[in-house]
Parts: sequence; C-alpha cells; structure tokens
Amino acid sequence: MNQYKIMLVDDEPAILDLLERALNIEGFYNITKIDNGLSAVTTCREMEPDVMVLDVMLPDIDGYEVCKQIREFSHCPVLFLSSKNDELDKILGLAVGGDDYVTKPFSPKEIAYRVKAQLRRAEYRQAPIRDFSVKIGELMIDTDGCRVVKNGKEIGLTAREFEILRYLAENLGRVISRERLYETIWGEDSFGCDNTMMVHIRHLREKLEENPAAPKYIITMKGLGYKLVNPYEK
Repeated sequence: MNQYKIMLVDDEPAILDLLERALNIEGFYNITKIDNGLSAVTTCREMEPDVMVLDVMLPDIDGYEVCKQIREFSHCPVLFLSSKNDELDKILGLAVGGDDYVTKPFSPKEIAYRVKAQLRRAEYRQAPIRDFSVKIGELMIDTDGCRVVKNGKEIGLTAREFEILRYLAENLGRVISRERLYETIWGEDSFGCDNTMMVHIRHLREKLEENPAAPKYIITMKGLGYKLVNPYEK
C-alpha cells in the first residue's frame, strides 16, 4: 500500500465517495475528504498532501481562491474539477497555480490516473538535478536556490514556470518541441498539451520580458517549439 497523501475537496458527498473508491482501487488509501474551501486551506497546511483534487464551485470560497491561498505555502499538485467547460475558466485555473483541469461529468477512473500522473511529475521534480547558475543577458538563473533574478531584482515564478525555464536553460540555444517540453516537465503524454504549454510560456514571458509581445529571451520557433537565447550574444 502506498503512503501518498491525497486530499479531495468537493461539497457533494457522493462525488467524494466516488473518487475515494476509484482511488482505493488504484491502491491509494491515505485520503482526506473536505467539503469547503476554508477547511481545505487549513487542512492543506497541516496535512501537506501529495496531491489535491479541488472542485471549483464550493459553498464559501471558490476553488480558484483556495488554490491561490495554498500556493503561498505549498507546491502540491492541484487538479481542478469543474462544471465549467469554457476555455477561459481552464486558463484561469492554470493561472492561479493549478496543474490540471477536468470538467464534469468525468470518469472517476480517469481522475485516479490523472492523480497518478501528478505524482509522477512530483517525483521528477524531486529527482536529483544538475545544480547550476547561469547568466543570460539581464537574467540570472540559480537552479540550486530555485531563484531567477533580473537586473538585481528577484522574479517570483511558480514551481512549474521555474521547471520550464530551468529545462530551457539547460538546453540554451536549442529548440525544444512543445511535446518534449510537456512530457519532460509534466511527466505524461503530450496529447492536447498545446494550450497548457502556451499559457505557461505566456506567463513566463510576462514576468521575464520587457515586451512579452516581442520576446527576446523565450523565442517561438513556428512549427518547432521554443528556445531560450541570450539576446546579447551574436
């Protein structure tokens, strides 16, 4: 029996029970069920879950606010559940720090497998990496300290944004396909990854570039992928 801690947050007891049974079948038994947002934040701080499955529509504060609050102290993967299928809602979920987004109705087995995928990604993040610091133009990327500094000012990145930037820095000047980048960072098949990757690249550019619409660091190679370059090197 694995010891992963999983938190389920939904105000519908039937959905909580359904998800719990699906996770039990896959060998997950250390499961905590929460039915409101405020308790989810408090319990997450105390429990330090390995994965959180989080409904967007909750009776007190919504799932987006829950995610924003827990991102102040936790990097645990968050998988949103929502009855909203609009692309903007999905983008919002990613923008506040979510890692995945599934719309209702859903297959409980699919959620269990997505939880497994999040755990694989977390294991990737914990795997030994080559620590290095590199200066790229005005940017200094310190992988040991998980810091990015621009012109002496530290830039706040999410864990996923930092992973993307670190991987691009490790392959400075090389074109990395969206598929390879997604499969490396997310740890799962890249089918349908385009929107997810575009959102994260856009947020990185907004934080790193003087003009995100005309980036000089993270360059899109049309039809090929992305590459990180030093704009001051010829």
